[in-house]
Amino acid sequence: MSQKDKIWRALPIERATYYARFIKDYEAIRTAEGRGSADSSYYLRLPFATHSDHNAEQWKIRAATYRYFKQILLPQISSNSQGAGNILDIGAGNGWLSYRLSQAGMIVVAIDLLTNTLDGLGAASHYDTYLKCPFLRIQAESDRLPLCDAQFDAVIFNASFHYAENYLRTLHEALRCLRPGGMVIIADSPWYAHEDSGWKMLAERRSQFFNRFGIFSDSICSQEFLTDERLDQLAHNLGIRWERHTPFYGLRWYLRPLIAKLKGKREPSTFRIYVAKKPA
Repeated sequence: MSQKDKIWRALPIERATYYARFIKDYEAIRTAEGRGSADSSYYLRLPFATHSDHNAEQWKIRAATYRYFKQILLPQISSNSQGAGNILDIGAGNGWLSYRLSQAGMIVVAIDLLTNTLDGLGAASHYDTYLKCPFLRIQAESDRLPLCDAQFDAVIFNASFHYAENYLRTLHEALRCLRPGGMVIIADSPWYAHEDSGWKMLAERRSQFFNRFGIFSDSICSQEFLTDERLDQLAHNLGIRWERHTPFYGLRWYLRPLIAKLKGKREPSTFRIYVAKKPA
């Protein structure tokens, strides 16, 4: 691996070529959506965005998830770890969660494909002066991690698991890096009660992306959403058991499924936190 701009590059040339179009399209969409800022204060307050921030409604969801995680799950990670908890943040983006966890005394490794300075690992430089020891950043794939076995107390997919092309392979790789009894946490990936609702969402989104950005955003075959059936199959194949957590995102969000049903619209996505422990 080589290091550039404080990021370890662990993406082989052939894999970088494979992801080139996805990265180009994804970065173009995220830029058009107003992601990122030149102001460090923007990153330092995440996930607690202001009303004037772009995508403020999405950040409200992230903030509610983070509050729940900090109150309920982080103490469990700390109590089960030997010394400071070691956490792997897969799909870390600009690194806001890695920063928050580092502030809480965790030892964090951030993984992502993107390295740009607005929405990728390059943006994590905004946090460096506020940490005694900046967290490690690695450009790598979620299912080909350049990491040794059994070294983390928790692996977190924060709004990122649904980008995996193969859930089984990605989760197997996460479990490989976990210590026995360690926790794998999937947060803020869209869940649907019915498989066809997820496929309808994908068709709508691809159409919206093409109309707005001129691209379908389908250069890789991401799984895109969760269902109970998919989660149950993963649990069966990997010998794990899911524990479901449901943060409260507000009354309007809670009523979305009922409102959609009354209006004759497709089922909307739901966000939950799924936790499983690696068998001892």
